[in-house]
Amino acid sequence: MTIANRLRNFIDGKGIPYDTVAHHRTATSRQAAIAAHVPGSIMAKSVVVHHELGYALAVVPSTHRIELARLQDVMDRRLGLASEDEVVSLFDDCDIGAVPPIGAAYDVPVILDESLGDAADIYFEGGDHKTLVHVSGKDFRELTTGARQARFSHPAP
Repeated sequence: MTIANRLRNFIDGKGIPYDTVAHHRTATSRQAAIAAHVPGSIMAKSVVVHHELGYALAVVPSTHRIELARLQDVMDRRLGLASEDEVVSLFDDCDIGAVPPIGAAYDVPVILDESLGDAADIYFEGGDHKTLVHVSGKDFRELTTGARQARFSHPAP
């Protein structure tokens, strides 16, 4: 049960308490939530997007899908999904598909979907496909201080 070093150092540096939840290996955030018996609505999923000036981390509940056109409107940028190579270069201590939503640990700006709301607890990938990080909603909001908030997702079918 490990979390990515940069993520751990960032959270520890902020003095924020967290715990980890081990689960069997999964391929998606939605599957991880199910495996860990966590409501998908409070499981934060990260999607790395690129634009002409760099990258951003779009964060939505695992039960939602990003509306790329809406996100482009909100950010006023042409966006595309980052390639696996781009994700590896930004999140070099994380497995592909297990990127944590704490962009500040990786110098990547974050945009949070409003549907994460004021949840009392938030879970997210810790950098591998077998460990979730659990923090209070208040602490999650502190870890994502400065993140822009907007509505750019819809519930997945």
